[in-house]
Amino acid sequence: MRTKLFALLMLALPVVASAQNSPVGRWKTFDEETGKVMTIAEVYQAQNGKLAAKIVEAIDPSAATCTKCSGAQKGKSTIGMPILWNLSPVDGGWGNGEGFKASAGMNFKAKSVKLVNGGNKLEVTGCKFVICKTQTWVRAD
Repeated sequence: MRTKLFALLMLALPVVASAQNSPVGRWKTFDEETGKVMTIAEVYQAQNGKLAAKIVEAIDPSAATCTKCSGAQKGKSTIGMPILWNLSPVDGGWGNGEGFKASAGMNFKAKSVKLVNGGNKLEVTGCKFVICKTQTWVRAD
């Protein structure tokens, strides 16, 4: 019995380890000024084979509506809203994609998305013109 249990555990370890090597999953995003959890974002593989992310839950009620958006998105729910797309593998991570920051209502270039801290954190670097900022997301699942 112990041998079977040990064998099952050994089979499960590569699955757990490979999950930590991929950004696919759910991530907590944070307000840059207060450090409070704002949303849960889900990173997934899109139909085009590239990585993408969308908001799946608004933890902070102020993050539930896109108040700073313009056009058709103004005042709409952020749930289901794409926030990263067209991310390709680059330099040990992903990048060269596009992004949208709902809290500011602005598009940006998604320069780099890299796993850090053993796969428990995700550093997302976005650039607008020549100014780049990095936000750290924390694994939620």
